[in-house]
Amino acid sequence: MILIIKHTLSEGPGLIGDFFERKGYSLKTIELEKGEKIPSGIENIQAVVSMGGPMNVYDEDKYPFLKEEDTFIREILKNNIPFIGVCLGAQILAKALGAKVLKAGEKEIGWYKVPLTCRGIIDPVFENTDNLLDVFQWHEDKFELPENATVLAENSLCFQAFKVNKNAYAFQFHFEIKPEMIKNWLDGIPELSKRDVIKIIKDTYGKKEASCQLAYTILENFSKFIS
Repeated sequence: MILIIKHTLSEGPGLIGDFFERKGYSLKTIELEKGEKIPSGIENIQAVVSMGGPMNVYDEDKYPFLKEEDTFIREILKNNIPFIGVCLGAQILAKALGAKVLKAGEKEIGWYKVPLTCRGIIDPVFENTDNLLDVFQWHEDKFELPENATVLAENSLCFQAFKVNKNAYAFQFHFEIKPEMIKNWLDGIPELSKRDVIKIIKDTYGKKEASCQLAYTILENFSKFIS
């Protein structure tokens, strides 16, 4: 069973869910915003995917589930269960490993080119992808690199992907995104001009096929870690 951790209703698994369903895996989604609880054990869990969210990893007083998830992720890593963290999920993984999560110098919202590092180019999860990823971003925080982690992608602003162990991956960017999800996120965002919104939506539909291919390639590679 693939466990999907959702921190907010609007940030679901998108292409990640589509991929694993098509591969025949059983999926279980935990809706933390609805009050559903992080599992107390790891029985029958083949992999864990932690999605994004608008909160900060240190908002534990307001969102107690963040502390529970921190503990849960440590247990996942201890038991060598494959893990993917996306955006907030990546930041939670970094924090669980003892790294700091802090405000970035600027927000990244929209489509960006993200280069793989030398280690990223040869990492199995990025096999058959381009060395320069075209990905969607929406974040204002960044993470420092945890001890014993390997940087797989970064730009001038922040680390964009890292791994720990052989099967736990953090992605700051949203490779799971689908056009309808982006349109939903953009609805009523005051910090973006109408022109910016129109451009992001246009870019999203123009990149739909390529972004889906990238997501499925990453997930196909990741699935090889799942027993």
